[in-house]
Amino acid sequence: MLLAIAFIVSFFFAMNIGASGAAASMGVAYGSGAIPKKSVALLLCGIGVFLGSLGGGEVVKTIGSGIIPSSILTVKIVVIILTAAAISLFAANIMGIPLSTSEITVGSVVGVGIAYQAVYFHKLLFIMSVWVVIPIIAFSFTLAVGKWFLALKRKYPQLEQGRWQKTFMALLVITGFLEAFSAGMNNVANAVGPLVGAGLMVVGPATIFGGLFVAAGALLLGHRVLETNGKKITNFSPFEGSAISGTGAVLVIISSLFGLPVPLTQITTSAIIGIGTAKSGMSIWQKRIVVQLLKVWFVSPIFSLVISYSLVKLLLDSDVYTVIAIFSVCLATLGVISLKKTVAEEERSLHEHGGGI
Repeated sequence: MLLAIAFIVSFFFAMNIGASGAAASMGVAYGSGAIPKKSVALLLCGIGVFLGSLGGGEVVKTIGSGIIPSSILTVKIVVIILTAAAISLFAANIMGIPLSTSEITVGSVVGVGIAYQAVYFHKLLFIMSVWVVIPIIAFSFTLAVGKWFLALKRKYPQLEQGRWQKTFMALLVITGFLEAFSAGMNNVANAVGPLVGAGLMVVGPATIFGGLFVAAGALLLGHRVLETNGKKITNFSPFEGSAISGTGAVLVIISSLFGLPVPLTQITTSAIIGIGTAKSGMSIWQKRIVVQLLKVWFVSPIFSLVISYSLVKLLLDSDVYTVIAIFSVCLATLGVISLKKTVAEEERSLHEHGGGI
């Protein structure tokens, strides 16, 4: 029974990965109008992500045994890791936020490792440093490309018309498909890596089944995230979209070859913000959706870490007091945040209207 639950949670998580990371990879092509129909964009995404999953074996090995020892990955632990990650990702998909599945999966694995005092911290720190560096590279590169293209358009105004327009549209579809391929190569491991680490599956069949469910998730659940990445951050031309998708695809494929789980959605969104900054200046950073994305990225791995750690303490160690302490800290944190907002609103009200209580 527990084994069946492990597989059900894994494949449910895989479908949510398709909705979040994989579907976001086609958001650029959809947002720029290269693929006008949302259903077509999601279909291409599903095909690309399945093909990419077939080459994701190195990342599967990292998730399965590169962060914590595979010896502690029992069926119960696998269920806990995948449940914690799935809860985090499902909540983000409900909100339509493109969340990094790599971050929440690694966070869940680390939560279990902390509970058992068995984490390969040197490997973890290296992965986390890559999480910081690669989005910065994506942002910087597309910022430079965006400024160069704006200068080129001023010199050649006809650059986005006629034959050039069709060429850029075709290039965008190709780079979007390539980014979906990279999503499969990197993100499928997040769902099946724990199963492989526990010896419940071997790498080959795991990537195939995982790829199928991620593709299904993109088709069935990816509509809202596609809309967020494609329409709500900034508008971009086909050439700019090609730069965004191409940058994300290359960075993620290179990382996958080295077995590094990287945040595809962060890379893509950072590239989008880079283009937006080149066009609109720093004003894009004031958009509510950008601020919301940055907050979710910071909180999500910590959220999944806390959930997996708490589940180990509660279900396996029967340590209710630790869970109560964690829950109390979370409540206190939320209370402080709420109080801070209330004080800020009160100060703003006093400033605008004068007077006091």
